[in-house]
Order: sequence, then structure tokens, then C-alpha cells
Amino acid sequence: MAKRLNLLECAYVDAQEWFKETDTVMVPVGSCEKHGAHVPLGTDSFTTINVTERAAKLSNTPYTPLTPFGYSPHHMGKCNEGNGTVTLSAATYRAMLTDIARSLIFHGANKIVFVTHHGSNTKPIDEFMRQIRYTYGAFVCFYKTPTERECEVVKGILEGPPEETPGWHAGEMETAQVMAHDMSLVDMSRAVNDKAHAPAWMGPEFSKIDGTATVKFRGSENIYVPMEHHEYSDHATIGNPFRGTPEKGLALFEREAEHLSAFVQLVKTFPFEVKYEDRLFPERA
Repeated sequence: MAKRLNLLECAYVDAQEWFKETDTVMVPVGSCEKHGAHVPLGTDSFTTINVTERAAKLSNTPYTPLTPFGYSPHHMGKCNEGNGTVTLSAATYRAMLTDIARSLIFHGANKIVFVTHHGSNTKPIDEFMRQIRYTYGAFVCFYKTPTERECEVVKGILEGPPEETPGWHAGEMETAQVMAHDMSLVDMSRAVNDKAHAPAWMGPEFSKIDGTATVKFRGSENIYVPMEHHEYSDHATIGNPFRGTPEKGLALFEREAEHLSAFVQLVKTFPFEVKYEDRLFPERA
């Protein structure tokens, strides 16, 4: 049988072989949330798993199955609007990731790399990552795919100028990535080219250039405000989706996977070793 990288597809004896071979595991974390009307709710999940699968092959590293739900309260929209977003609370999200990490550590993982394309999945993570390291001595980190304002890794693939925010929500990048994943999931007749703006209730003195948690005031972008996505994005699209192509999407997957693979291979050399794995689950005592 062919060697399986996804632990969900491994028999337990295959998993045992993996943990003899490496102490590093990737954990892809996705999202089910409102994007532009031309792409599916699983846009961030599809990018996450495509990059993870490719990086796993390049680095010879096992990974867990994709977790399709993440932290997306700002995408819920209005009650009974029915947009399909599913979000975990911050506490549930952290508890889920903690239990995934504990389980992997119990079986021999000393280093865990969570991978996500959804930017807001990185908002509630600092406390739980520190607890994993402080409590168990394991290395843990989040690899956010290079998007949004951090596009250096994929430089030269995206064509949109900065004012089009090409790496943002359902714009050039994400449209291209869904096209590369499955063209049948994209309906460009529904696509719109749109920009972010400050919530109307803030008044004319405030502006907003993309999907960060900040607004600009008197030329400074130093104010963090809890906002709903529909308050600053009229069509759940920030960017120009008409620049997306399947070829760009594939190039993005491959470039990001190579970057993630290179990182993971260095993670394997980090000097972390968990001891007393049998104490990870005191509730079993």
C-alpha cells in the first residue's frame, strides 16, 4: 500500500510508524464562513488543505484531517439571515485545539504546526499555545498562509495593485485558489469588485482599507474595534475577483506549500522533547 500522509487514512500501525520516523505533525484548521457570492463558504478550508497536502509531500510530514470550523463570529451576519457561517466560540476553539495537541503529544509528537488560511483563526491562540508549551514542553505554532498584508512569499503571482488588496476576502487570491481547487464551485456571474469601508455608524472621519480589526482616524491606523464583517464589506468581497485564474491559484498553492515545507523541515530540528506523556490526560486516571 502507498504511504499515507493524512492520519485519518492511516491504520494505527501506520501511525505508529510515522511517530517512529518523525515527532512533527501538521494540523490544518479551516473555516466555514460567508465569502463573496461567487465562491463557497469553505474557501479558507480549501486553501488550507491544498497547501497542507502539498507541503506534507514535500517535507514527508504527516498531518491530521482538516478541521472545517474555526473562529468567525464577525462573519455570522444578522440573525435569521441564513448565510451559512458556522463559528466556534473562542473558548471552544481553544479547547478543541488543545485537545488535538494533547492527543498528538501523547502519541509522540514534540512539535505541532497548526496551518490555516483564515486570518481570524489566529486571534484567540496565544494563551492556548503558551499553555501547551509551558505545560508539556512541546513546540507549537500557527502557520498563517502568506496572504492579506503579508504577500511577500507569493510576490509576482498576484497582479492587483495595493489599492485592490489582492490577498483579501474573495478577491484575486481567494478566487484563484478556489478555481484551482474546483472550478465548478465558482460562479463569476455573481462576482463583484468591491472595497472595504469604515462602518457607517462611525461617521465620515473614519476610514478602512481592508479587513483588519483596525480603522484609520486622522491618518493613523492605531484603533482596534470589534466590527461585524457586513458593517465594512457590503458584498463579503474585499478585492477584485475578476483577476483570479486557475493558473494563479495553482501557483499560489505551490509557492505557499514550498514555503511551509521549508519551515516544517526546520521545525523538525528544533530541540523540543516532551516528557511524562502519560500525565497528559489526568482525567483518565
